[in-house]
Amino acid sequence: MTRDWDLIIFDCDGVLIDSEVLSAEVLIDLLAAEGIEIDIDHVRRNFLGRSFPTVARHIREELGHALDPAFESLYRARLLERFETDLKPMAGIAAALERLAGKGVPVCVATSSSPPRVARSLDIVGLATALPHVFTASQVARGKPAPDLFLFAAQEMGAAPERALVFEDSLPGLEAAAAAGMAAVRYTGGSHLATATLRHDPAVPLLAHWDDLPSLLDRLRAGAPA
Repeated sequence: MTRDWDLIIFDCDGVLIDSEVLSAEVLIDLLAAEGIEIDIDHVRRNFLGRSFPTVARHIREELGHALDPAFESLYRARLLERFETDLKPMAGIAAALERLAGKGVPVCVATSSSPPRVARSLDIVGLATALPHVFTASQVARGKPAPDLFLFAAQEMGAAPERALVFEDSLPGLEAAAAAGMAAVRYTGGSHLATATLRHDPAVPLLAHWDDLPSLLDRLRAGAPA
């Protein structure tokens, strides 16, 4: 595994932690109590990789239901309760991060999750120490698919966008990376994508397991098309 990147940026949910199915289940249950019926496919198509304000806007504008102002805090509280018992890291990610650290490759997290949620998530799965640099959509004007978050992360980490590599699971995340001028890899190892029909630019490389990261990086070069 060579060091050809000045920065590797990881999305969190669905990339570092296997959280998306848990998030979907909590949201579906809480919305059902409000009389709003959606399924996992709806969540995957419309909510994956997006911030909660964007999700709430979709529910209001597309589904015709305005959520109570207290709904977001209830959702976040219920989700963290679920995380405490059921959240797991993606298989092989701890070893992958250790290898990157050994090669001196700078890494950070750029996520649509709230600061408390991502902090607690990484702590629960034991990745907080390996990933001290975390940036969230709350720090920029526009969340994914806008490039703001990735550009902000690169600026804070002192890396040029063209020398940063992004790992994402969602289409908004991949779009954000492309808009930022960054190479991207789609991580497909999360349980939420196990039965999904993947739609994305076929030129985007795929990674199904973190054990395969060294060989993937050896095939990719900073400044070259991914």
